[in-house]
Formats: sequence, structure tokens, C-alpha cells
Amino acid sequence: MKSRTVLVVDDEPELLQLVVTYLKNHSYLAITAGTGEEALQVIQEREVDLVILDIMMEGMDGFAVCETIRRNYALPVIMLTARSHEEDKIRALKLGADDYIVKPFSPKELMARVEATIRRSYELIYPTDKLVFGELLIDRHARMVQVDQKELVLTRREYDLLLFLAEHKNRSFSREQLFTNVWTDVSTSSLRTVDTHIKTLRLKLGTSGKRIQTVWGVGYKFGERE
Repeated sequence: MKSRTVLVVDDEPELLQLVVTYLKNHSYLAITAGTGEEALQVIQEREVDLVILDIMMEGMDGFAVCETIRRNYALPVIMLTARSHEEDKIRALKLGADDYIVKPFSPKELMARVEATIRRSYELIYPTDKLVFGELLIDRHARMVQVDQKELVLTRREYDLLLFLAEHKNRSFSREQLFTNVWTDVSTSSLRTVDTHIKTLRLKLGTSGKRIQTVWGVGYKFGERE
């Protein structure tokens, strides 16, 4: 299984480095941002599995960042902050934060909460290579897709695009993110190819194509049939 990528957002360089060290020691990939605006840009451009987010930052604070993430992405967020007031914790949780940790913190507790949050948030930890969503089956080992037990004929890109979306169920991705993650061996091409492949996939999947949903102003996500 690939390593999870954690984005750490804080305007204190020393703390950033400390948390990054803990994450790397536990086999996570760690990337950083020093402002809320930078964090949102990173999320748009990179595949991120979890955000560790400070509240008190210049410009866009952690509350605003958390609210924006929750509005646009199915991405788990842990608040890591010096603000210990109960009303701050309640506000963060109401905005969609998955956990709230007060500084100073225990490194072991932080890593335990990171692991627990990722485990709760990502249900696609399968004992086999098969992903099953109702009538839709994706066999990663055989690179095969079935709908109602009938095998579909998909191109390499169609399969890779469907698998990427399905492995990140309920997460929204922009066209740029999908192109970067699926068309990894192509240096230049139009982002319109993403829309074209989404359209073709939906047609081939039939009623299961409704699982590939358009997220207006963002891009696409894989979810329940509408």
C-alpha cells in the first residue's frame, strides 16, 4: 500500500519541521504550507490524504481553511493549535474538523490520532484487489471492470481514471488533479481530454455512470448513484 500524504499547515517553521519528522518516522509523506492560502493551493495541485491545520495564522485563519476544505473536498482535517478554549474546539468540529489537538502535544498521541483519522476516513482498505460498489466491481489485479456481472471493455486511460476516482470515493478532484494523477506519462495535452474520458466512461458504465458526479466549480468525484 502506498504511503499516505499529510499536509501540515502552520506558520511556525520549527513546529512544521517537528511534525514532518514525526510523520516521516511513521512512514507518511509530509508536505507543508505556511499560510491558509498556500494550503488550499497545495490541495488543488497535489493529492493529499490528511491535513494537520493550525488556527492562528496571518491572513486566512484555520477556521476559514477548514470550512473551505469541507465545502469542496472529502478530506480529513486535524486541528493542531494552541487555542484550548472549549468554544474554539466546538467551532472547529462544527466546521467539519475530524479531530482537535491542543499544543503542546504528545508526539505519540498525534501519530495515533493521525492513524485513527485516516483509518476512519478511508474505507477502501480491502483484503483483496477487488473494489465493490453495489453493481460495480473493479478488479485491480486483473484490470477488469464489471457492471451487473458483465465485463466492460475500457481503454487503459478509462480504467485508470475510474480506478483513481473509486479509490478516492467522495473526494472531489479538479481536471488538473485528475490529469496529473492519471496521465502521468504524458507531458503535454489538453485538459479537455479529462472531460472526454469522463463522458465516455459514464456511457460505458450505464446506470453506474451516475456514480461519477460533476462537482460544479471544482471537477469530478466518485460517489453513490444519484
